[in-house]
Amino acid sequence: MDPAGSEPSKSKPPEPAPPTPTQSTILSPLYTTFTQRQKHLITFLLGLTAITSPLTATIYFPLLPLLSSHYGASTQAINLTIAIYIIFQALSPAIFATLSDSLGRRIIFLLTLTIYVLSNLGLALEQNSYAALLALRAFQSLGASATFAVSYGVVADLCVPAERGKMIGPVSMALNLGTCVGPVVGGWIAFKSGDYDWVFWFLFMVGAVLLVAVGGFLPETARNVVGNGSVEAGRWWEMTWGRCAWDWSRRTLRTRMKSKMERECMRNEMNESEGETIGDRVDRAIQAKKRFRSLNPLPCLRIIFWKDAAQVLWVHGSYYMVDYSIQTSIPPSYKDIYHFNEIEIGLSYLPRGAGIILGGYVNGRMMDRNYEITAKQIGHQIDRDCGDDINKFPIEKARTRGTYYLLGVLSLILIGYGWALDQRSHVSVPLILQFIQGFLGTCIYTISNTLLVDVFPENPSTAAAASSIIRCAMAALGVAIVQPLVSVLGRGWYFTALSIVTGCAGSVAVWTIRTWGMKWRNERVAQITRAGIRNGSEETGPEENICQSVTLSNPKTTLP
Repeated sequence: MDPAGSEPSKSKPPEPAPPTPTQSTILSPLYTTFTQRQKHLITFLLGLTAITSPLTATIYFPLLPLLSSHYGASTQAINLTIAIYIIFQALSPAIFATLSDSLGRRIIFLLTLTIYVLSNLGLALEQNSYAALLALRAFQSLGASATFAVSYGVVADLCVPAERGKMIGPVSMALNLGTCVGPVVGGWIAFKSGDYDWVFWFLFMVGAVLLVAVGGFLPETARNVVGNGSVEAGRWWEMTWGRCAWDWSRRTLRTRMKSKMERECMRNEMNESEGETIGDRVDRAIQAKKRFRSLNPLPCLRIIFWKDAAQVLWVHGSYYMVDYSIQTSIPPSYKDIYHFNEIEIGLSYLPRGAGIILGGYVNGRMMDRNYEITAKQIGHQIDRDCGDDINKFPIEKARTRGTYYLLGVLSLILIGYGWALDQRSHVSVPLILQFIQGFLGTCIYTISNTLLVDVFPENPSTAAAASSIIRCAMAALGVAIVQPLVSVLGRGWYFTALSIVTGCAGSVAVWTIRTWGMKWRNERVAQITRAGIRNGSEETGPEENICQSVTLSNPKTTLP
């Protein structure tokens, strides 16, 4: 009864409480704070820097007769300079890409481009010593070959997996522009000037322009340095040169002296009142040890031996070997069959280069499309702001979707290319087949390289360095066997055998990736996690564990 004596009113059912936000909705920082305009600028700069490695490698091929004549060396001795370049092409990412995951991207770009500029200057000036040619080619490769692997790290820094194709596509296009332009520039200079030194002066100028562009405009993106972009870069090498100049101009001598005095006063007050705690010193020692271990270039070698990574690396490396075999076969084939001169041989690389450029662009779009289709098939909602949890997403199936068709068509193209040369078909036939091979080959090893970066999200540049080691080793193998096998088998049967081996093995690898890849990846992550927990005491050391236990029990304990 209510106070007025009326009939009791029916109580309304309680309103449902608003849903409690989950931890994922509370803690959902953006994957990156870089704007689309900044991403476009970074993509452009990455494309420019990625040109150096393929440009430097391919511009050299038309110069081989001139170098042999100038140094009075045999063809085999001059080919040794190519072998040296390939060896350091594998070593450079293993060293510098791994360092970029710990030190940051900018400092590695600046360091490698500086090495590249100085080595090209040395090659342009030194024209008397064959030993100097070998040494400078090694440094040239060391400076040029890490940019692509570091660029993949930048893409992983800025883009969620669902959108990486949009950034990788243009970078791959620019990367392969060097492959397209290099032989033409080298052949034109060799044909017109009859000398080779202007090629190295050209590369010197290209490197200098890139060094200024990167220093002036490329921001630091490494997530362990600037997070998702919200952490301000503090050290001078992490800031663009314009930002450094601006900060320096704002600091007068008086403010610098004042801040220095304030820091000294704060340090003295801390030492007099509490002193440095054991925890402070232990934390600093542990961080220093971890930073030292992160500089170890060997982790990229360990990646090679994981089951899931090995399958991806085989696909990537085998079709890079196919690509290099075709590049190496072009000069002797077109000279013997079609009687091309140096500049015509250089121009014969253009159709293949055009296919590579188009393939890089189209494949970038297709990778994102395949990701969306796979997500829709499993009922997964793509998080474009914070990024998806790859541990729960079949990224292997998303990336390799449609790869069987690529492998099948490319195998037929290789067979057709070999027999077109063997039967001395019209020159337009092998040129068209080169275009298709460039398109399909780029799709295959871009997919595999992107997948490798996806499954090693904590160390993307290190993963790209592992792929560089494998692809360069297999490319060196392809270069070594192409001429002897062509002499024995002929061009038709050589490319037929190459097509069957790479096509069958690649199909098996793709099937393995799609069937067992996610399972093996999760087992690898679990194994690493268990090993980290089990070896936690070994990572810090017994003395540090004692100090940590003392600090936990008495956090105010101070050192004498």
